[in-house]
Amino acid sequence: MECKAFKKCGGCQLSMSYEQQLEYKQQKANRLLSRFCRVEPIAAAENDCHYRNKVQTVYKTARSGAIVSGVFRSSDKGITVIEDCRLEDRRASAVIAAMRPLLGSFRINPYNPVSGKGVLRHTLVRVGSKGTMVVLVVNKAAVPGAKGLARELAGRCSDVKSVILNVNPSGMPLTLGKQSTVLYGVSYAEDELCGCTFRISPAAFYQVNSAQTEKLYSLALDAAEIKKGTRLIDAYCGTGTIGILCEKRGALVAGCEINGDAVKDARINSRINGCENISFFARDAGDFMKALAQDGEKVDVVMMDPPRAGASRAFLEAVGELRPKRVVYVSCGIDTLARDLGVLRKYGYKANIIQPVDMFPHTTGIETVVGLRSLEV
Repeated sequence: MECKAFKKCGGCQLSMSYEQQLEYKQQKANRLLSRFCRVEPIAAAENDCHYRNKVQTVYKTARSGAIVSGVFRSSDKGITVIEDCRLEDRRASAVIAAMRPLLGSFRINPYNPVSGKGVLRHTLVRVGSKGTMVVLVVNKAAVPGAKGLARELAGRCSDVKSVILNVNPSGMPLTLGKQSTVLYGVSYAEDELCGCTFRISPAAFYQVNSAQTEKLYSLALDAAEIKKGTRLIDAYCGTGTIGILCEKRGALVAGCEINGDAVKDARINSRINGCENISFFARDAGDFMKALAQDGEKVDVVMMDPPRAGASRAFLEAVGELRPKRVVYVSCGIDTLARDLGVLRKYGYKANIIQPVDMFPHTTGIETVVGLRSLEV
């Protein structure tokens, strides 16, 4: 059944049955990628609803005086009110439902981008297998009642293990500021993935569909053909998830990530999981690989998971210079993936497996794992 907020919200983009969605995505993957090699049948989600473990919510005071919540409309700075989202993890929805009356009780008013009044810009709820983290994003550091709200929220939602106050004085919607204070519990969420535990800080990138992520990463690891001692670079490594899983299969891993905060999380995660053969570098991955190539170093695999915009030309040039035996490309943007595979083909890499994964049901997004081999091997 179609959501009442369809087209007003933007969260769901496809108004069709799940079977039709899979066929639509398969056809798109075939159209864009089949020139590189056969495209495997898309890996469907067992649960196509309530899968998002990360939820950002904005609030406003209705004419009745009650506080309501929903999604931000960038077109007019308004809010589309949503009470029951079929994409959100139910634990996140429960937190948001509990939050609405508590804001009024503790006199923490939602920020109005038109009038400039109010304090709460939005909340970020991140659900992990070991508890839920709630981030209150506000426009000033002093928020009377914030600690009381945090304790009350944790009392009402037993899954909440962390409540954080994040100060973002800028006008950019749905972004985090640099200053954070723990109001309740710890400063992170924890999630178990493929047998490993990962600590997630508020600003860290982490896949939003944990069940499908396990499929995605398992496919990526299989494509890497890891054996004990395989030398592997985890480019765009973020908080180290893929690299740590590769290390657990026996790889010697160097993770590269330009975001220093993410590298700190990655190092913590490697210690939590008892990794001994992985190092993380707060460097541009392309520069790191070029330096290795200039030093005559050899690697077996480059594992790359770039943002939606795809890899930069400089990064792909660095792959061409380093010449790993295999490249595993994990993509969240199928259009830029097609572009980048064309470039990698010019550098002598041929795709041997293309596996789409439906990470984001009810949206047009397609996650894809591509395994490539060097024609020189």
